[in-house]
Amino acid sequence: MRHEHLVTAKQLSRDDVEAVLDRAAEIAANPAAVRERHADKLLGLLFFEPSTRTKMSFETAIKRLGGDVVDMGSVDSSSVKKGESLADTVRVIEGYADALVLRHPQEGSARMASEFVDVPLVNAGDGAGHHPTQTLLDLYTMREAADGLDDLTVGIMGDLKYGRTVHSLANVLTNFDARQHFVSPESLKLPRSVRYDLHEAGAKVRQHTDLETILPELDVLYVTRIQRERFPDENEYRAIAGEYQIDADTLEQASDDLVVMHPLPRVDEIAPEIDETDYAHYFEQAHNGVPVRMALLDMLLENARGDEE
Repeated sequence: MRHEHLVTAKQLSRDDVEAVLDRAAEIAANPAAVRERHADKLLGLLFFEPSTRTKMSFETAIKRLGGDVVDMGSVDSSSVKKGESLADTVRVIEGYADALVLRHPQEGSARMASEFVDVPLVNAGDGAGHHPTQTLLDLYTMREAADGLDDLTVGIMGDLKYGRTVHSLANVLTNFDARQHFVSPESLKLPRSVRYDLHEAGAKVRQHTDLETILPELDVLYVTRIQRERFPDENEYRAIAGEYQIDADTLEQASDDLVVMHPLPRVDEIAPEIDETDYAHYFEQAHNGVPVRMALLDMLLENARGDEE
């Protein structure tokens, strides 16, 4: 990694992605080799929004590298409740930690925060913006399941308007020979800014309102939750959500090798009956967050150490 911070998926070149994924594969194959690599390091966790997988996997990652965490805790129990600015918060916690992980509801917050700190800062999700480490573990899962990232046909379905995991994944996939299909209701299609970025990168954006027509072509189906909180009318939400659910009947026309993924949490968009099939890779996907985030932290901390020397 040639970056001091990781704040957006747009930073990630093909070489960056392959370097992190290769390191993650090495760590997954022999985790004992890195057990004490960063024994003197502390990772600062600043989560202004709830998180289960991302927060716990970062904590697990640094501890498996021999380090530990300092955790800001909930917003209600921090100085943020007293009106402290994000800039001041990150500058204070920078003094306690060797790297920072930030999740914040405001898009662009990670980029702004990175301008105030000298230790590596990782964006763990900024509103409807980006979630670059989720994209790295998504690509790791795809690479392991589909034996590579080139010559893939990927379908991305659900909330494409507000889904930061979708925005990050779509951007980074343009570094590979991947065909992307986007499936959503009209009201939740990709934002114009994301479509513009994809066009600028040379990607052909293929948008659909139903899955049926393209399902047989797909190597990967990436499902996301349609977010109920975005709909002012509950009936409107139910009508749309009901059309974007995956069950055994849905997958009858799918390839036997289809990889079904989901960044989680899910509500009812993937039926539990899929969990025990060969299609399901979403729990494995969540578990891959540990070696991938171990690899990323290892590389960022090594770079920071080199800069100090």
